[in-house]
Order: sequence, then structure tokens, then C-alpha cells
Amino acid sequence: MNLETILYQLDGGVLTITLNRPESYNACNEQLTTDLHAALKEAEKDANVRAIILTGAGRAFCSGQDLKEAPAPGSKRSLAESLQRRYNPIIRRIVAMPKPIVAALNGVAAGAGCSLALACDLRIAAEGASLLQAFVNIGLVPDSGSSYFLTRMVGYSRAFEIATLGEKIPAQLALELGLVNRVVPANALMNEARALAERYAAGPTKAYGYIKKMLHRAEHTSLDDALDYEVFMQEAAGRTHDYGEGVQAFVEKRKAAFKGE
Repeated sequence: MNLETILYQLDGGVLTITLNRPESYNACNEQLTTDLHAALKEAEKDANVRAIILTGAGRAFCSGQDLKEAPAPGSKRSLAESLQRRYNPIIRRIVAMPKPIVAALNGVAAGAGCSLALACDLRIAAEGASLLQAFVNIGLVPDSGSSYFLTRMVGYSRAFEIATLGEKIPAQLALELGLVNRVVPANALMNEARALAERYAAGPTKAYGYIKKMLHRAEHTSLDDALDYEVFMQEAAGRTHDYGEGVQAFVEKRKAAFKGE
């Protein structure tokens, strides 16, 4: 891959993807979204990648769409085209990724950057980080999955408040609302994210992927459908190498050596 705006670093099963346009607070221009999609696509097919950290360079996680490249009001360029071609495929790939993705929020995650963070499986925020649904501040509506993720995380009333007021949500408040999982000192952020990702990288990768699919499906299905899908997915999990290793390790009273297979 020839990535111009992304750092792609694989170490011990943990892939760190760093949005690398610090001079623009990692704003999403055409090249960054192209690079990010390519990086996620490569990560999905690489068996050596068993957990992913998504973070930003410099002082921000991602400030959202680079407005210098946004379609001008009244122009023939379409916001819909940009979402369908650039952003939505990234969100779908993050959600469908059969490996855990941890967002390490080193600064503001605004607009589509907030959507990227919410799409990840877990979010660890530095104490000075914040989330911002910035869309309404320029007369737009949440996109890139934010309406979906916000409503499911905090409920309609809170989601409406966050989306319509367009105010920064500091890390601690985001933790209280359930938008992030942990808040840590800024100088400990990457160590905390790395420790969590390493735990996932040493675990039963296929089971994690199955759990992601089950939980996303369970959000919009009945109990009977969830029970039936659990049967299907448990059968699949029971056919993996890691299930056999897990049982054997339990019987032998030792730590399981999962291979992600």
C-alpha cells in the first residue's frame, strides 16, 4: 500500500492505524478517506492482524470533513455522493471488521471524526479529549452513522440534545453518558489502548468477530431471532481451533494459547 495520510504499524498482532494530517487536526480530505479505507481493507484480510487501534497524530483524533474540500453551497458536487463513495464504506467496514477495533481518542473527535470513533468497538479517551457532533453548526445533519450510534448509545432524547446543540462533550461527560469506555491521563492513553489491544490480540479472534455480528444484529431483532442466531453462531464458534484449545487449557488448568483460528 502507498498510504500518504495514514501510518500503518503492525506489531505483535496489534495494528495501529494513525490518521496523519496533524496540521489540519486530521481532517478528512479525499486522500485520507481513500487511505483509511485501504488500510482497513488490508487489516481485514491480514491474518496477522488480530486487534486494531485507531488514533490520530498530534493534538486531535479527527476534526471531520476537511471543509476546504467540501462541496461549495449551490455547486454541482453532491454531499450524498461523498457519503456514499467515501464515508459510508469506511463505517461499514469498521462495523463488519471481524477483529476488535479500539479508538484511542487523543483529542477532539468532531463531525465525521466523531462518527469514526463511535463506529469502533471500544473508545479510550485522554482526559483532554472531547466528542463533538459539529454538523448542525454549519447547517447539516449527523452522518457517517452518527444518528445510528448515538441513538443506541444514549437514547433518543440525549441523542437529539447532542446532535442539535452541537456542543463539545468533554471526556468525563462522555464516559458518564456511555459514549466512551474509559478516560485516562493523556500520557497514558496509548499504553492503555495498547494493553487492551494486546489482550484482544492474544484472544479467540473468530469469537470476537462472531460477538460483534451478534451484538449488532441483536439491536434490531426479537428475542426469538436472537436465540436462533446464537445457536448458529455458537455452532460456528464450536468448530474453531480456539474452542478446542480453550477447553483443553481449562482441563489442564493453564492459560489458553489462542491462535485466532
